[in-house]
Amino acid sequence: MICRELSYRAPQLACAFLIVAIGLEPVWGQGRGGGGRGQGAPLPEDPVVAPIPSVLPVTGPGPLFEGVIMDLPAGDDLDHFDYVMEEYFVSGTAQAAPYTTRILVRRPSDWDRASGIVVAEGMHPSGNSWMFHFTHTYVMSEGHVGVEIATSGLEHLTGFNDERYESLSVQGSQANEILAQVGALLKSDSSPLTELDLRELILMGTSASAGIVLRYLPAHEIYRLDDMGPIYDGFLPTSNISAIPPVDVPVIQIPTMTEAETLAAGAVRRPDGDTPGDQFRIYEFAGMSHNDSRFNATYQPDPCMYPVSRFPLGAFMSVGLDHLVGWVDAGTLPPQGEKLRLDHDARDGSPLALDAFGNATGGIRNTYVDFPLVRYGVRNQGAEPPIPNPSRMIAARPAGTANQLCGLAGYEILLSPEQLRGLYEDGDDYREKVEERLDELTRAGWFLPVYRNVVLGDAATANVP
Repeated sequence: MICRELSYRAPQLACAFLIVAIGLEPVWGQGRGGGGRGQGAPLPEDPVVAPIPSVLPVTGPGPLFEGVIMDLPAGDDLDHFDYVMEEYFVSGTAQAAPYTTRILVRRPSDWDRASGIVVAEGMHPSGNSWMFHFTHTYVMSEGHVGVEIATSGLEHLTGFNDERYESLSVQGSQANEILAQVGALLKSDSSPLTELDLRELILMGTSASAGIVLRYLPAHEIYRLDDMGPIYDGFLPTSNISAIPPVDVPVIQIPTMTEAETLAAGAVRRPDGDTPGDQFRIYEFAGMSHNDSRFNATYQPDPCMYPVSRFPLGAFMSVGLDHLVGWVDAGTLPPQGEKLRLDHDARDGSPLALDAFGNATGGIRNTYVDFPLVRYGVRNQGAEPPIPNPSRMIAARPAGTANQLCGLAGYEILLSPEQLRGLYEDGDDYREKVEERLDELTRAGWFLPVYRNVVLGDAATANVP
């Protein structure tokens, strides 16, 4: 059974076993007096300056754990963008105990091509840099620097190369201080990014790593730079609908259609805000599910009952990141996005209000739902019987993993030939409509040109009678 409740307000203990397997992590107690577990450790009563930890470059022994479990598509990887990876061990004291962790930097090989924007993320408990995976095309095309910070999941590193990573040691209660200290390090004269003219530092995460971001927010108000300014200049939690407290920097939250179940169960969206201390947006993209299943080897071959969604999740997560960059760096006020519409009608199998073709209404629009070829839905489920040749990510895990992972993936059901003929005169008519709508969305700030070939490539290969 897939945990149906994603809101931190009523976490289900049954979700806990899913943390590493599928990336669902409940958001536990966040108060200063904390309770909860791990990252919810008590905070000082008053703001304090985060100490600068020591940093050491690492080149061996043995291979580097690259932190992107899923191979990036050929022609869209680090080599294509002329990016390099550099690894550092960071050591300090947090919660009155020593720690040593690693950060992984992905940057242009030529510092002159770097934008000055640093997008950091806490390493997902699965060991994957999921936000970099989702947004890598945008991040590298813009010259942003990606930094992954390990606050949990160190067993993935030591299991890969124990000799290289045997000195790493982090306690769960140290996570918030580590995030603060690493952020302060990146903005200090001791930074491993000293050749970068750092303009802004953003902390982002998705699903379980969005939980890392959310649990850090109370600490953000306490751990500060030496001028008592904020360490992180903005936050981007995605695939998450937990309530987010106001902080003194911009926040953009991107829940997906998967989280609509929580909205239907009574979770409340925080209103958008534009005033100091309440700079906030929620972006809900119609058609998007909790996890990427387009460029994700977990779903190859497809282990799910219904065909996994090919919706390009990364193209739209990147829209949110781009608006956040503009907000924190240039003060550009981002547009407000329409919310997904709910009708709480269980008869159609979805709490979302659906159109005549079964696609979500409302939300931030895109060509995939405005000119559909398929019906996009959530949640999927594992094939019955299970497929005999699943990916290694599924084969290496317990029985039922396919069902759990498929529950986070969307599905797509082809529209009938009759439905398509009612929508489009022919394939050329369909492609013209898609291109025209794409131009409109780009002008409105809801699509990034770097992904244009993805959408037009999908349209070019579409089978429209």
